[in-house]
Amino acid sequence: MKRTLIITFAIFGSALTSCTNNQSEEKNVAASGQQQNTTDSHMASATVQLPSFSIQDINGNIVNMQSLKGKKLFVNLWASWCPPCKKEMPSIEKLYQSVDSNKVRFVLISFDDQFEQAKKYVSSKKMKLPIYYPTENPPALFNVQGIPATFIFNEKGELVKQIEGMEDYNNKEYKALLQ
Repeated sequence: MKRTLIITFAIFGSALTSCTNNQSEEKNVAASGQQQNTTDSHMASATVQLPSFSIQDINGNIVNMQSLKGKKLFVNLWASWCPPCKKEMPSIEKLYQSVDSNKVRFVLISFDDQFEQAKKYVSSKKMKLPIYYPTENPPALFNVQGIPATFIFNEKGELVKQIEGMEDYNNKEYKALLQ
């Protein structure tokens, strides 16, 4: 009975911190090869690189993520229909406003069916976060089990941290990581 109760709470707790990404056909595991919510680069056996992936900004400009190397990169996968995504957005906005834009770039990739939905959501909340929309199928790294999911890359484009599920990013740990 205890075991069933624990398993039920574990499943329910997971549902509260992430939304299923139905667009993914494959399910990827964290870079370390273990199922975890957070992965640091020192746990990974091989360095995971920033993927080549084309995204569109709110003005219609196409950007390949490879062109963003040179600054630390905070990539967040989200959707306006996802409650945990919406709940963590204010902390991402505060982090975005508190770090040096000369050293860090934020890329929030919307997995809404229509990019207009994401634009309206961010506008209605008066957020300044830079949002993007995929112009092609996501690379394997971004085929996660649920959103929100966040990937932090260093200046060389190497993955240093991966988080699947909701997180409060407005804290000393993430500010230090992005300095």
